Amino acid sequence: MNLGAPEIILILVALVLLFGAKKLPDLARGVGRSLRIFKAETSKMNDDDDDKPTVVQAQPEAQQQPATPQQLQAAASAPEPSPEEQARRLEEQAAKLRASAQADKRP
Repeated sequence: MNLGAPEIILILVALVLLFGAKKLPDLARGVGRSLRIFKAETSKMNDDDDDKPTVVQAQPEAQQQPATPQQLQAAASAPEPSPEEQARRLEEQAAKLRASAQADKRP
């Protein structure tokens, strides 16, 4: 919707007739304050959504016993997973975290 000069002048004349010339500055200040408050509140809502920390619940672990020398040797001799395998595991973990985050957001 494009407002030209004649339309803007007509709107201003109507405002002056409705509210009087003395009340127009107060009305403009009130509208400006309202817009500032509205913008501040909407930006706070957006920031709250972005800054909301994700809570990850830790799984209870069984008491860990000291590793035996055989377990340490087996772990040391186990081949290190390939980068592709590491990436696949990380993607699985990320998918699980996304799923749990989405489940937390649902009411």
